[in-house]
Amino acid sequence: MEPMVEAARIAERARPDVIDINFGCPMKKIAARGAGSGMMREPDKMVEMTRRIVEAVKLPVTVKTRLGWCEDSKIIVELAERLQDVGIAALTIHGRTRAQVYKGDADWTLIGEVKRNPRMKIPIIGNGDVDSPQKAKEMFNRYGIDAVMIARATYGHPWIFRDIKHYLQTGEILPEMPVPERVALAKLHLEKSLQEKGPRTGLLEMRRHLSNYFKSLPDFKDTRSKLVTENDPEQVIRILNYILDRWGDY
Repeated sequence: MEPMVEAARIAERARPDVIDINFGCPMKKIAARGAGSGMMREPDKMVEMTRRIVEAVKLPVTVKTRLGWCEDSKIIVELAERLQDVGIAALTIHGRTRAQVYKGDADWTLIGEVKRNPRMKIPIIGNGDVDSPQKAKEMFNRYGIDAVMIARATYGHPWIFRDIKHYLQTGEILPEMPVPERVALAKLHLEKSLQEKGPRTGLLEMRRHLSNYFKSLPDFKDTRSKLVTENDPEQVIRILNYILDRWGDY
């Protein structure tokens, strides 16, 4: 527990807006050792750790977590109250259990129950399967949440936030981003990834994004295969330029 408290103090020195505790990661290597969503099996420890972090820093502390460990232990409604009581500023809830990982549909009913709980005063952020402007609006309307968090739907579609904001404000669906803009954005994205992660990891992590940047293009299968298997960043740029030349009018 103390390493988490110390980590929060170190993070605070970088002057972020908030300290967010991720009790939501379902990956086996994380959860199996009691970290991430593995904490759902030890709610008392989870709440106590959160309390100590809240008391250790001056910044707002937020939490992201899941419905529970498995189908038979969906504890989020009570847990949300307890986390609020120790001082968190907002709570993000992913609508799956740890056991589901990312399988099946996210269940937003308990997220809505947490939001409707009269004891809850902090913002409740819903997460899970929001992959379009229409889906985002539906979640706001059906469950009354304060915000949505989007994760996997950003892969190859980082402009989804722009699309959602526009739809919520106007009710209009923006047209698909033209290929020249997508190519320019992909190049910038690649550049930033290489800067942050280095040439090997930066390029490997970009593959899941690049595979989706251009998925709507016709006759793209062979080019997509080259794009997501190339190990040389300069060759990736050349492939992106080829995409611009061949599909630039789409």
